[in-house]
Amino acid sequence: MLGKIKTKQEKGEIIAYSEAAVVNNAAVVEYCRISMAALSGGTAGLLGLTGLCGFGFYIFAVFGLWAMLLLKAGGQWKKYFISRRNLLTNGFFGGLFIFIWYGARILIKRIFRFKDLYIFFN
Repeated sequence: MLGKIKTKQEKGEIIAYSEAAVVNNAAVVEYCRISMAALSGGTAGLLGLTGLCGFGFYIFAVFGLWAMLLLKAGGQWKKYFISRRNLLTNGFFGGLFIFIWYGARILIKRIFRFKDLYIFFN
């Protein structure tokens, strides 16, 4: 039998969450976060966003995913997640590294592809 994760609500009542449900929800959110980081990193690489512009694009993508998850959960987000802050901040740096890796990979491919075309036509 799985244990329970307990947290306090504002009213002082203790609410118990199913450990299996919390783990499943965290796995689904992590999958979404990794996919979002890879897709937004590739998009930033195609657009040529580097430095602070690329980082700003990643922040925009993180907040966009956070908003979409909360909209999907509706007004009952407490039923599915323990806190909104953890939903936003967990996996931030892991997603950032995936974003940078995919962005750099696509950007390098884009630069070399156009460079080869430039050499080919001259």
